[in-house]
Amino acid sequence: MPDRIGKAMAKDQSVLPLRQRGGERIDRLVGEHAEKLSERLQAHRAQLFPPNARKELRRFTSGEAAQLLGVKDAYLRKLHLEGRGPSPEIRAGGRRYYAPEDIQALRELLEQGAKTPGTYLPGRRDGDHLQVITVINFKGGSGKTTTAAHLAQHGALQGYRVLAIDLDPQASLSALHGFQPEFDLLDGGTLYDAITYDDPKPLAEIIQRTYFTNLDIVPGNLDLQEFEHETPMALSRGEGGLFFTRVGAVLGQVEQDYDLVIIDCPPSLGFLTMSALSAATAVLVTVHPQMLDVMSMCQFLLMTSNLLGVVSDAGGDMSYDWMRYLVTRYEPGDGPQNEMVAFMRSMFGEHVLNHPMLKSTAISDAGITKQTLYEIEKSQFTRSTYERAIESLNSVNGEIEGLIQKAWGR
Repeated sequence: MPDRIGKAMAKDQSVLPLRQRGGERIDRLVGEHAEKLSERLQAHRAQLFPPNARKELRRFTSGEAAQLLGVKDAYLRKLHLEGRGPSPEIRAGGRRYYAPEDIQALRELLEQGAKTPGTYLPGRRDGDHLQVITVINFKGGSGKTTTAAHLAQHGALQGYRVLAIDLDPQASLSALHGFQPEFDLLDGGTLYDAITYDDPKPLAEIIQRTYFTNLDIVPGNLDLQEFEHETPMALSRGEGGLFFTRVGAVLGQVEQDYDLVIIDCPPSLGFLTMSALSAATAVLVTVHPQMLDVMSMCQFLLMTSNLLGVVSDAGGDMSYDWMRYLVTRYEPGDGPQNEMVAFMRSMFGEHVLNHPMLKSTAISDAGITKQTLYEIEKSQFTRSTYERAIESLNSVNGEIEGLIQKAWGR
C-alpha cells in the first residue's frame, strides 16, 4: 500500500510543500518509534512466553468445571471415582484440576445421558443457522474488543464451536490470543486474504487454532486496510460486484464447522464493517455511558442507517435476529452514568441489555499480560474484585447466549 501511494504522488507534481518546515521529518520519527515499540513488545512477549512457545490455557478447579457444566462438584468426583470421563490432574490436598479439553470431553459424556438434547452441548442442531455476531462502535475505547474476546471465550467454555474474526487493523483481539501481527503474520493470514479481489484464499487455510478448546481465530493486521483501498478501485473498474457479500460468502465455506462467529469490527464505518454487517445475523453495539460517547453513537447510528439503506437497496440482506446495546465500563456509583443509562433505556427499551459490563481493574490488570478474565488465575486478585468482575461478564454473556438460543427457536 505505501508503494502504491508513493507512486501516485510521484505522478502528481502538484503535490508540493506550501512552505519549508524546520524540525524532524514526522514519517521517520513515527517509523523509529514504531520500530522501538515493536521490539519492546516482542521482548515483553518473550518474557511472558519463551521462544517458540504458544499460549496455553490454565487448568480449572473441579468447582469451576462443575459450574461450567451445570452440575455439582460431588457428581464430578463420583464420575472420576467410577473411571468415567477424563482423569483430572490431582494436586496437593487431593484437589482436582481439569484441562479445557477435559471439560469438553465431560460435556460429550454427559450429553449422551441427558434427557433433553442440548443440555450440555448447546450448539446448533439440524436446521439451525450459523449465528454471526458483529461487535461494533464508531468510537474507540468503548470496550468493543474486550466484549468480543470475552464473548467468544465464554461461548467456547460453554461448549459452542466458536470462530473469532479480528477485522480491526489494530489487531487487539489477535494480541489477546497470542498473535503479534508484525512478527506472526509477515506473510498475510488475515481475512483480507480470503476477501481480496485478486486470487483469494479459502478461509480454512487462514483460520488458526487457539489455546481455548472450541475456539478458532482469524487474526488481523494492517493488511485489512487494503480492502478499504481496493474496493473503490474495483468498483470503478466494474469488478467489485456486491462487495458487501464478500465476508458472508467466505463464512459460507466453513459454516458447518461452527455454531457462533464473533466479529470484532474496526472503529469506523468503512467497507470492512459494512461487509461484516451484511454477513451478520445479530449486532452488538458497545457504548460507554458518557454524554460524548452517546453523542458519537448518535452520529454512528445515523451514518450506519444511511449506508446500510444503500446496501439494502442494492440487494443486501439487512434482516437480523437481534440487535442490542451493551453498556460498558459502567460504574454503578457514578450519578451521571446512571442518568445516561436511564436515558438510553427510556429511548431504546429492550434493545439495551439488562446487564451492563462493569468497569473493573481485574479486566484491565489481566490485559497487561495479554489475558482475559476467563483465563487468568483468580488468585491474582482480591476475591471481591474478581467475583464482581466475573459475575458481570457472565451475566452479560449469559444474556447474549439467551438471545442466541431464542434465535434458534428455543
